[in-house]
Amino acid sequence: MSLGSQRGAAAAPGVVPAPCASKVELRLSCRHLLDRDPLTKSDPSVVLLQQRQSQWVQVDRTEVVRSSLHPVFSKVFTLDYYFEEVQKLRFEVYDTHGPGGLGCQDDDFLGGTECTLGQVGTGPRRAGRGPRAVTATDTDGARGGAGDAEDRLRGPVSPGSGAVPCLPLLPDFSDFQIVAQKKMTRPLLLKFGRKAGKSTITVTAEDISGNNGYVELSFRARKLDDKDLFSKSDPFLELFRVNEDLSEQLVYRTEVVKNNLSPVWEPFKVSLSSLCCCEETRPLKGLVWDYDSRGKHDFIGEFATTFLEMQVAFAEHQAQWECVNAKYKQKKRNYKNSGVVVLADLKLHRVYSFLDYIMGGCQIHCTVAIDFTASNGDPRNSCSLHYINPYQPNEYLQALVSVGEICQDYDSDKRFSALGFGARIPPKYEVGKPRGIQGVVQAYQNCLPRVQLYGPTNVAPIISKVARMAAAEERTGEASQYYILLILTDGVVTDMADTREAIVRASHLPMSIIIVGVGNADFTDMQILDGDDGVLRSPRGEPALRDIVQFVPFRELKHVSAAGGLGEHGHVPPGSSGIPITPVLQ
Repeated sequence: MSLGSQRGAAAAPGVVPAPCASKVELRLSCRHLLDRDPLTKSDPSVVLLQQRQSQWVQVDRTEVVRSSLHPVFSKVFTLDYYFEEVQKLRFEVYDTHGPGGLGCQDDDFLGGTECTLGQVGTGPRRAGRGPRAVTATDTDGARGGAGDAEDRLRGPVSPGSGAVPCLPLLPDFSDFQIVAQKKMTRPLLLKFGRKAGKSTITVTAEDISGNNGYVELSFRARKLDDKDLFSKSDPFLELFRVNEDLSEQLVYRTEVVKNNLSPVWEPFKVSLSSLCCCEETRPLKGLVWDYDSRGKHDFIGEFATTFLEMQVAFAEHQAQWECVNAKYKQKKRNYKNSGVVVLADLKLHRVYSFLDYIMGGCQIHCTVAIDFTASNGDPRNSCSLHYINPYQPNEYLQALVSVGEICQDYDSDKRFSALGFGARIPPKYEVGKPRGIQGVVQAYQNCLPRVQLYGPTNVAPIISKVARMAAAEERTGEASQYYILLILTDGVVTDMADTREAIVRASHLPMSIIIVGVGNADFTDMQILDGDDGVLRSPRGEPALRDIVQFVPFRELKHVSAAGGLGEHGHVPPGSSGIPITPVLQ
């Protein structure tokens, strides 16, 4: 989870404040790409990599634009932008040969470039001001000439790989004056720094931190012009946003519907920021094309609208627009249109932050879920993470108190839902709803002798259980409750795919999840669930609407957690909370 501007403000004494993060969208296009196919044009896609711990890691990749040397990609990359950090990115363009547009080892490398995201070393930041524009400055124009570039670009990274060996170190960016840009165009380089002909890549960056929702749209058309001689047209729709400088920004491109003059395109989701910059009267334009496998698509027609017009027309069941070809309109006296485009469905979803819920009068409902899997060790053994020492609390108790004490301040009735997972339990055994964090501590201590630690570490059912409560609350139309789920676990979850799916679904609900890793296990894989390294996606590719998860290895926070958070008999002394956890609830 990106903690945002509150992260530093809430840090405990002696803790270095975490950097502020903004959400940034990157849109890509290329020009004059190399043609690697003998009979047709290249089928390009772009792979985005980010340098993390001296490794280039693939973050995401665009769709494949068939048979085009000047592709405009509809895929949007969403990244967290930290003003204080050097975030090194690498864009690699490939002629894709994999099935279904997936990368494979046989893809042809068409060129790449490296850049940083943000302003680095340009002087002090003005207090209270966040970044409005995002810089993406490549390293070619930094210091030195082609020789330096040759040292830095050693060839393509395998598209299917996760982490790859780091390229040679880049120059010290603090020596440069980097001018803030919203749009960057740079040449693509091949191996050893050679230019890929006239090939260029353009990256357009947009700050979407103020985005407050997304919209689901579904379009269909009827009676489109037939552009094919022996069959019917293969139409697809492109939706554009008109910017203040009158340039047009591609928002979304639908799939191609084969051999159909009355196509129904698949529904899609787009943020309000991407669609109209959260300005409902901003002009929008729709273009309908007849797909051609050689990339020479035939223009059918276009229409103009706004998001406000869409909403009003859809509410009145009149959301349709004539698809007009201006050339035909000028040449043909009796010309009416080239078909009609219909808005079949529109669903607007507002996204509210944790603060919005609290200021709106919501009450906090806290649920604690504790890991009772066998990997924790026998509670009777002093080496167990669940060992109850009468003189010193175990890590589960320390984490429970440190985090729970903060959360209970927002819970009016101070009643927690206490859950456990991974254990064999006696028939009809229930903990109930303990009162306050002290009640959870007592319930935890009482149940340890009565359950058998077992497995596996399945977290998805716990998340789904709380999500069902949040969904039921939302359906009432009042949404007076906000749900916080605190999960304490000693290792990586075994149902990672199901957990990702559950989190993505929960991101639409008034709910946040705090996962605390207890013990000395390697929690590297758990960072996937935390949105700090990019937007979490379900196994089906659906992105999380909000970043609702914060993963915290407890060992990293021991120096700020009150070492004596629990008294001799497990009681909670006042003021013992040590983890600055409140800001994660966004």
